[in-house]
Amino acid sequence: MRVHIVEDDTAVADALFVVLSDFGHSVECYPDGETFLATASPASGDVVIVDVGLPGIGGDEVIRHLNGLEDIPRIIAISGKPKNALERRLSDVPGHVLLRKPLSLSALTEHLL
Repeated sequence: MRVHIVEDDTAVADALFVVLSDFGHSVECYPDGETFLATASPASGDVVIVDVGLPGIGGDEVIRHLNGLEDIPRIIAISGKPKNALERRLSDVPGHVLLRKPLSLSALTEHLL
C-alpha cells in the first residue's frame, strides 16, 4: 500500500515515515498541501495522512480536494488541536478519520488495515 503523508512538522513526518516503512508500506512525504496537490497522484487503494493545521492550503482543503477525485483514497486527518474544534472545522468535510496527536501506533495501524 502507498501512504502519502502531508505534514509540515518534519519530526512527525519522519517518525511516520520510519514506522510505516518498517511495516512495509511505500511512503511519500510532502511538507505542505501545495506540494502534495501539485505532485501526488493518490489512488483509491492509497492512504493519505494529512495534518489539518497545514500552513497555506489547509488540511481541510486537501481533504475536500481528495473527496472530489474519481478514485478517492482513504483519508486520515491528524492534528494536535482539541477534538471539539477539529470536529467543527471538519463537520462539512466527509470521508475521513480524525486522529489526535500524539498519535498512538495502535490507532494509526487500525485505520491502515
